[in-house]
Amino acid sequence: MQIEFFGAAQEVTGSCHILRVGSGSTQRTVLLDCGMFQGKRSESREKNKRLPVPIDDIDAVILSHAHIDHAGRLPYLVARGYTGTIWATAATRDLCAIMLADSAHIQEKDAEYLARHRDEIIEPLYRMEDATRTQERMVGMPYNKWFDVTDGVRARFTEAGHILGSASVVVEVREGERLKRIIFSGDIGRAGLPIIRDPAPPEDGADVIICESTYGNRDHESVEGARDQLAKVVRDTAARGGRILIPAFAVGRTQELVYDLHTLRRDGKIPEIPIYIDSPLATNATAVFAMHPEAYDQNEELVRRSPNLFDFPMVSFTRDVSESKRLNSMHGPMIIIAASGMAESGRILHHLHYGASDPRNTILIVGFQAEHTLGRRIVEQRPTLRIFGDEVPLTAEVEVLNGYSAHADRSGLLSWLRDVRRHGERDGRGTPTVYLVHGEHSAQEAFATQLRGDGFRTEIPAAGTVVPV
Repeated sequence: MQIEFFGAAQEVTGSCHILRVGSGSTQRTVLLDCGMFQGKRSESREKNKRLPVPIDDIDAVILSHAHIDHAGRLPYLVARGYTGTIWATAATRDLCAIMLADSAHIQEKDAEYLARHRDEIIEPLYRMEDATRTQERMVGMPYNKWFDVTDGVRARFTEAGHILGSASVVVEVREGERLKRIIFSGDIGRAGLPIIRDPAPPEDGADVIICESTYGNRDHESVEGARDQLAKVVRDTAARGGRILIPAFAVGRTQELVYDLHTLRRDGKIPEIPIYIDSPLATNATAVFAMHPEAYDQNEELVRRSPNLFDFPMVSFTRDVSESKRLNSMHGPMIIIAASGMAESGRILHHLHYGASDPRNTILIVGFQAEHTLGRRIVEQRPTLRIFGDEVPLTAEVEVLNGYSAHADRSGLLSWLRDVRRHGERDGRGTPTVYLVHGEHSAQEAFATQLRGDGFRTEIPAAGTVVPV
């Protein structure tokens, strides 16, 4: 039995880990996630074309959640002939229906643009029909219920608290008399985030934990502090007559922001200015949220009291391109929330192209920005931004609210791991080996040092590293 680390190994995107059980003709192969690599376009394109293993060798896929860096290459597997099951939670399955279709649409349009404007022929990684066929392979499972993945392998999902439907995965593998337990954290969320439930560490010991480490070297400000900061940004920018431009992931962050803006306006902490959700994907994702109230945190007052969390008088959802373009001809303060979350594609680029040079405006960053993305360059406050081939001066205010991160911080990750270890000690398994994935070098090294000081055996595997279980 072994694990090979393929994606999100000493990097943040492309989550994919390969579990092999048995040997020879009886070997079974299970993928944990199959995400898309993001960053430098030419490098990412080549990495995304590489299959983690031959298609015929893959017996099953277990998906932690719907974000594209975890699910984005599933249609590529299907396009290349994968016919097995993709296991996910029910909400993740429903989110993937819109997110993978959106990803296919973007790739098709990018290919058309390059062919028309640069005479460059690039085949999309996959097409819309592949995204549709992927949905047919997905099976939605409830949390905390064991299911058989393949011979000798069973799994169950526990609440990860990252986005709607996100899960940590407990995998039990039996080889003869040996029973091994592997826990894949997926992306662990934060306690106290709006709408969704808090993370629930698996109540199982583990021999091995594959753990994300995105914020392993720092702690976040409080969720309440972030909400207060959001209110201040809105008030200050509105007083200047400017716009608040928010690159936001269409799933999770957009809904959290709308929820908090709803709360702030209800409490009289922000002025009544229009809020535009300028993302068809975010609009569709919000509809999926409304389909899954069973995943909401019923301890939150607004969840209990309001049947329409995302629909209040200040909010408008724009769908077609003409509506989106019309926003740039409008006057007065407003809030525009648009994908993508790292400002690499989507309608936010048009708003940044138009508004990044206006000092009345604020660009509000509310999520992790990977290296080599436009979002990271905004965080670094580069003097100019290259958007659509133009050099755009960055004179708008830039505010970063880490309190809106949907990832657990250093303290949250450590607490989660300690909980899993405690359950293992109760079951006689002892301290698990922790493999850190999904993080940049500085975050992983700092977190590994802390974990070793806390008694965990900890490694930082590179892509291609194979370890026995």
